[in-house]
Amino acid sequence: MMVLKALRMARDRRQHREGQYAALFEPYQGDEVVALDCELTGLDPQKAELVSIAAVKVKGDQVLTSQRFDVKLQKPDSLDADSIKIHHLRGVDLHGGEVVGDALAQLLNFIQNRPILGYYIDLDIAVLNRHLRPRFGFDLPNTTIELSRLYQRKMQQVNPELQPDLHFDQMAKKLGVPLLERHTALGDAITTALMYVRLNKGAIPV
Repeated sequence: MMVLKALRMARDRRQHREGQYAALFEPYQGDEVVALDCELTGLDPQKAELVSIAAVKVKGDQVLTSQRFDVKLQKPDSLDADSIKIHHLRGVDLHGGEVVGDALAQLLNFIQNRPILGYYIDLDIAVLNRHLRPRFGFDLPNTTIELSRLYQRKMQQVNPELQPDLHFDQMAKKLGVPLLERHTALGDAITTALMYVRLNKGAIPV
């Protein structure tokens, strides 16, 4: 799987090296990451549709909330009562939302080639890629940082015998990070960013 992913990325880089998005495929040289969260209609990466997307930049020990991306999408056909219970976005709330292609173009411009941070980020990336490839001809090439793996590694450095609770709410509680607008894309992106800063810059709680 990793070999196929690397081969596909190399092919994408060759095909787009002279195009509008060539810079996405260049190694990142800066000191920022982008915390990303997507609200979806489900957990199956082959079927889930995008409801909203949010991202916020992190630089050092600062979460740059003034530099954020936050869009709602047009109502997907698969929006149902079960998904509404999670993200609380009804069809009427998505009236006037962005079309997927426009939202993705804006997202690419915001993220550029920065590393992408998230909680179970592989799911969000898989859904984004499902929409990106037919429209733009490539998957997101960015390096990803999985918050739950970072949390587990940091906690076990302090206590190797610990099997930490990797639920989002419990990680935030353990780190003393407030839950901001839980189950909204922007709230979860900012909370993810705050936990990342806490793990990298603060003392790890025992």
